[in-house]
Amino acid sequence: MSCHCGWEAESACQHAFSVELSRSYTRPIHIYCYTRSINIMDHRLACAFDISQPSPPASACVRMNTISTTAAAGNNNIACIKHRSSSKRVVSCHAEPSSAPAAAQAPSFKPSVWGDFFFFHYEPRPTQQSAEWMRERVDKLKEEVCTLFTPSKDMLRRMYLVDEIVHLGIDHLFEKEIETALKDIHESEFASSNLYEVALRFRLLRERGFWVSPDVFQKFKGDDGNFLNELADDPRGLLSLYNAAHLFIHGEPELEETISFARNHLESMIRDSVVKGPLADQVKRALRLPLPRTLKRVEMLHYMFEYDQDNGHNPVLELAKMDFNLLQQVHLKELKEISRWWKDVSGYMGLNHIRDRVVECYTWAYAVYHEEDLAIARMIFAKLIVLSAILDDTYDVYAFTSIEECRTLNAAIQGWDDTAISLVPEYLRKFYEIMLSTFREFEDQMPSNKRYLVAFNKAEFQKVSSYYMEAAEWSHRNYKPSFSEQVALATETTGVRSLAAGVMLGMSDAATTREAFEWAVTSTDAIILCAKIGRFMNDISGYKLGSQNKADMPCAVETYINEHKVTVDVAIAKINELMEDEWKTTNRARIDNQAVLPVAQRLINLTMAIPLFYGYDSDGFTFGEQLREILENLYVKPMPI
Repeated sequence: MSCHCGWEAESACQHAFSVELSRSYTRPIHIYCYTRSINIMDHRLACAFDISQPSPPASACVRMNTISTTAAAGNNNIACIKHRSSSKRVVSCHAEPSSAPAAAQAPSFKPSVWGDFFFFHYEPRPTQQSAEWMRERVDKLKEEVCTLFTPSKDMLRRMYLVDEIVHLGIDHLFEKEIETALKDIHESEFASSNLYEVALRFRLLRERGFWVSPDVFQKFKGDDGNFLNELADDPRGLLSLYNAAHLFIHGEPELEETISFARNHLESMIRDSVVKGPLADQVKRALRLPLPRTLKRVEMLHYMFEYDQDNGHNPVLELAKMDFNLLQQVHLKELKEISRWWKDVSGYMGLNHIRDRVVECYTWAYAVYHEEDLAIARMIFAKLIVLSAILDDTYDVYAFTSIEECRTLNAAIQGWDDTAISLVPEYLRKFYEIMLSTFREFEDQMPSNKRYLVAFNKAEFQKVSSYYMEAAEWSHRNYKPSFSEQVALATETTGVRSLAAGVMLGMSDAATTREAFEWAVTSTDAIILCAKIGRFMNDISGYKLGSQNKADMPCAVETYINEHKVTVDVAIAKINELMEDEWKTTNRARIDNQAVLPVAQRLINLTMAIPLFYGYDSDGFTFGEQLREILENLYVKPMPI
């Protein structure tokens, strides 16, 4: 008997689910199965989740028979959602809810800095005719650039080409050519004694999952094991070395020493104004955030300008600008569509306690996949983040004053059915309807043999609700967790497991292979590292900004201070050390998962987007003005050609 995903037996799917669900957890969770509209395969997969897994405290657990009895007594069915309101009133997330408890009024989040910009006012500048002309020009330029990949013995030239293409953001146009070139580069001898070239090769290969030993840098050290003094006069080489060394993994102390060496000299060069022009700007950016940790689409904005200064007109640069402008038109259309969707659902829900951040939610999805052919995946992922953010805000606000309502909301989400609507507090019922209808929309967008991915994501979303509920119970009881307890639960409340499960929704069959699915189900390191980096950066910025909600459980900084009786600076330094360990795990994930890198890289992209939102002690998600300039450059301002 075959299952819908094309595997030889459905037990293989269930086994993969069971393996992931049995790892790294200590508390039981009960995920309940309903058969309202899911297909047979989805039902079987959902049933596979009824095993011992993490859950909220016993007080937050409501058994299936309780859900069924209460729901049946209510005899309520979800009403049809009106998607296009005739009113043209500007709908704010701060509209008064119909029946929210007065004692649980939300903190005052600022309105979106974008307002209705993408929905009402903005249209892409290029006309359809100019877009068609650009597409024709892009096709010609792609052919021209492809000829530059012609196999040759000049590995250095191909290496430079790969770096330029990746840096300019057009690597998605040449995936096969880049893969072939890097395999050749990896398998060929490389005898260069140029620091810039050796470090560049190291970085390019490790970023694509090829193993390169750090011993390649031994030739730049003296007999005493220290780097040669003359390297201090090579800023370009030092920058290349600095960025390459940040692809270190656990057990490579020599690369940690390399980072310290390069950083000290680069900081001195900047301080003494030794480095000028575009190179100085690149050094300053790297010292703030090394290249392997930088979201490539953001780095591209800087590099395109710098490359233009140094190289003038060439086909690679022209292609990069054309491709960026064409993709920008695609993203603008999507921003208009998701803004329309958000206006409808936020107006329908009428909640005043949630952040109006749909553009920022879309940006998370954009960071994961920006390519034109992944539009469905991008929109699904953006909506997943919207739903997660609403859930997060709801538990944060009402845990403090309405814990019973949080418990009933969680119970209904575990039920996941129209008939569970009576469990939900009245003012949250429309959100519950939206949640169910959005996941049905995801199912409708998937071919029948891929709907098991939605079932998997749905179960992960249910678990996120349970984790939020557990955090709410802590807050309600004023429980003071240990640092390790806080980190364990807080990383789960980031929702990264749910987002990791959603990464494959809308991706191609070539990417969503059986092997990739097994990785998504069973992989823990790549998911946990993303969650920990996100949580640590968020907690540090929230603590420094003083922006934590009073209903939030204590952040990592607070719990470390309380447990170890140290200063704020010591606590933050320790947490930064822990983050460094997670970045090492990120780098290892590339090497360990090269066979499924098309999917694994999407989760790595999500990790690399975290500093964009929470780096430099900021919170660009809650305080949207902090990201406005970057997003204008990505979405609004076309590249001059």
